[in-house]
Amino acid sequence: MPAHLRVSTLTRSATAATIVVVCLAGTAACAKSAPKAAASGATSTGTAAQQVVATSASGPGCTYQTYGGGVPQLNLTDPSTIVGFSQSESTSNPFRSTETDSITNQAKSLGIKLIQRNANADVNAQNSQIEDMIAQGAKVLIVAPENSDGLGPALAEAKAKKIPVLTIDRTVTGTACGDYIAFIGSNFYGQAQIAADDLAAATNNQAKVAILSGTPGNNVSSDRTSGFQDQLKAKYPGLTVVASQTGKFDQTDGQSVMAQMLQANPGINAVYAENDEMALGAIQAIIAAGKVPGKDIKIVSIDGTQQAVQDVVSGSIYADVETNPRFGPLAFQSLQAFYGTTGVSSKVIIKDSHFTQANAQQALAGGQVY
Repeated sequence: MPAHLRVSTLTRSATAATIVVVCLAGTAACAKSAPKAAASGATSTGTAAQQVVATSASGPGCTYQTYGGGVPQLNLTDPSTIVGFSQSESTSNPFRSTETDSITNQAKSLGIKLIQRNANADVNAQNSQIEDMIAQGAKVLIVAPENSDGLGPALAEAKAKKIPVLTIDRTVTGTACGDYIAFIGSNFYGQAQIAADDLAAATNNQAKVAILSGTPGNNVSSDRTSGFQDQLKAKYPGLTVVASQTGKFDQTDGQSVMAQMLQANPGINAVYAENDEMALGAIQAIIAAGKVPGKDIKIVSIDGTQQAVQDVVSGSIYADVETNPRFGPLAFQSLQAFYGTTGVSSKVIIKDSHFTQANAQQALAGGQVY
């Protein structure tokens, strides 16, 4: 597989097609890593299954020959090759459902034998399920981690048996090309910067802000918190964070936490939710408090689920930054490169959309929202 893949994407306004070059391995054209503050990876709308761009691509790519001192080469389409997929959370969540479908459908289209498990937000169960898939003959794993720190036992088991692990949507603790092949996911820090820009625009740069942060212990929540706060510090001194508490990426928790924060800080007039589930819960709490979401309290969120994007159209949510869950094509392209000669860079960033009043209705009508 070539190191450069040409894929279609659309501009931020979702109206004009362009071409971006995707680097899976560190080649001369990919040698300069994108800076942490560059948020361009979270600003485009388009055919999301192919919206990808690589960052941190300097140096040689990881191959089966260099991974952990070397692992067996596999033909992914050989009937004897089993690929395991570990999903971290329930597919009742639109992100997880779309992610699972993308992996499953891509494996089917390529003729790859796939077994899968769902840990339902239990990291101990995820460890056990990964070990079970190894026992059932999985020779390579695609893992959506429940959190970044909790998969040590499963990763150790995989490493001992020379079974490579590709992580998607969240990172794991360890070393790229040693403990895991690479991370494929969004620019979470950049997403948060865009959300901060949105909230500043919504409030004319003056607001008392409440943050609904995600589940502690994973890179998604930490990056989305630091990216937002760093952007406020750098650009928006008129936006003051008066309350911040985890809603555990959950709608019910988001609603109860938002209710508590409104009671303690009735002057809150802006909310940054680190995912859509918490934003939807916050809307309910705001209504219960006798206030109008989108008018009395401006809300920005991250995920890009259908209900939240519909709320952008209605005005309850000011803007929503997508987290693209359509990892299937890129995950299997990356594995093919890993078992080839070009290899895979340690971090591959998938292209995300940005939904505003200007494009949300068009995105919904065009089927670009999950």
